[in-house]
Amino acid sequence: MELQEKENVSIFTDVEKEIFLRDIYPKTCGSERCGAGAVPGEVDGGIPRAKGRKQGSQDPCVHDAADGLPAQKLCVQEPADLTKQFPDLAEDFHIPQFFAADEFFSSVFRISSCGLQLWTHYDVMDNLLAQVTGRKRVVLYSPQDALHLYLSGDKSEVLDIDSPDLERFPEFVKARRFECVLEPGDLLFIPALWFRNTLALQFGIGVNVFWRHLPADGYDKRDPYGNKDPVAATRALQALERALHTLDQLPAEYRDFYGRRMIQRIQERTLCDGLSSREESENLLASRQLTKPG
Repeated sequence: MELQEKENVSIFTDVEKEIFLRDIYPKTCGSERCGAGAVPGEVDGGIPRAKGRKQGSQDPCVHDAADGLPAQKLCVQEPADLTKQFPDLAEDFHIPQFFAADEFFSSVFRISSCGLQLWTHYDVMDNLLAQVTGRKRVVLYSPQDALHLYLSGDKSEVLDIDSPDLERFPEFVKARRFECVLEPGDLLFIPALWFRNTLALQFGIGVNVFWRHLPADGYDKRDPYGNKDPVAATRALQALERALHTLDQLPAEYRDFYGRRMIQRIQERTLCDGLSSREESENLLASRQLTKPG
C-alpha cells in the first residue's frame, strides 16, 4: 500500500542464542522490555534443509493447512508439538535454542497452497516462523499501531491490506508497515502482540514455534492454541465493558466527558511509548468518533 510508511525487516545471519538475546530480543516492547518499538529480526539460513526430501508439489489443488490443520485435529486438548504429531518430520527440523526448555509452548506444522493469505492478527506469545520450502510474504504491524488496525478481537477488520477501503478504514494509512519475503531456510522472529499478515507466494511448508515469556499461570490454561489474551488482560477488558455499560446511564455530554477522562487515565497507566505526550493524546481524542457536547 503506497500511502503507508514502510520499513524493511532487520536481517541477521548466523544467529546464535547469545546474539539473539543481546541484539534482537531486547528491542521488542513487552513485559519488562519496554523500548522505542519492536524490531522484528529475520535469520537467514538458520534452519537446516530437510535431508533427502524433495521440494513440495506445486499442485494448486493441495489443500491448505495454514493453521496446522493436521495438528489441530490431533491436539484439540493439548498444544501442537511437531515431535509428537510428526516425529519423522521433526528429525529434520531443529528448534533453535533461543529460550529455556520449560518456556516452550507449541510447534505448529503449516502447509500453504500458493496464493493463500492469512488475515492480519496477533498472538500473545513470542514466536519464530521457519520457512522450510517455498516463499512467503510477511507484513508486520507494531502493537503501538493497534488503534489504526480496526480490531475485532485478535484480528483486523481490514482484510485487503494492499488495497484497503479507505472510506471505511481511513486510519489504516497511519499504521507503519514492516515487510519481508521469507525464502527456504529463513527464520522470522515475531514478538508477542505484533500483528502479522502472510501471503504464500509458492506452495510451501513452514513451522511456527511459540514460547511463553509471561508466568505460566498468566495464560488461559484451557487454550491449546496459545492465541487467547492473557488472563489479566481478559479480566481488564471485561471490567472495561462493565464500566462502559455503567456510563450508558448518563447523558451524552457526560459520557463524552468521562470517556475522555478514562482514555487519559488509561494512557497514563499503560502506554510504554508512542501516545504519551499531551499533543499526541489530544490527537488521539480528536481522531476518535466521540459524541461531542452540543
